[in-house]
Amino acid sequence: MKKIIGTLFVIATLGIGTLQAQKFGYVDSDFILNSIPEYKAAKTELDKLSNDWQKEIELKYAEIDKLYKAYQAEQILLTDEMKKKRENEIVSKEAEAKELQKAKFGVDGELFKKRMELIKPIQDKVYNAVKAVADKNGMAVIFDKNSDITILYSNPKFDKSQAVLDYMGYNKKK
Repeated sequence: MKKIIGTLFVIATLGIGTLQAQKFGYVDSDFILNSIPEYKAAKTELDKLSNDWQKEIELKYAEIDKLYKAYQAEQILLTDEMKKKRENEIVSKEAEAKELQKAKFGVDGELFKKRMELIKPIQDKVYNAVKAVADKNGMAVIFDKNSDITILYSNPKFDKSQAVLDYMGYNKKK
């Protein structure tokens, strides 16, 4: 359903009259990327880093689980002060594990930064190639068949966004 609505939106914004005269194409981004040796090497490196970090985090959580089980088993024998100390130790270890997880896998974590370092240049190279092929073949739009109506390239001269805003009465250009 999303693809149909997205396609209809693209057709509407390009205009029916211009649609008949324009060339459209698609690419298979997975096929392209998986055919590039640098991408495969980068992906392998990222997977290895991710697995190593995941194992490190799992070890921390296993240690926390062990501490918690030991605490539960000995809880009735401990003084209030000793209980509080053990609880604080467990909470502290959980916070450390969560912080490590965030540092490695969070929005601005090491995995994201490494992905930007290794993968982004390859994606940029592919985008530039898609643009060059589209320009060479006089294509207005190139879609990616591996995603929901993603336009990888569109010739700016066919952008009808302002015309849509004008039609809707929002005709002030900023």
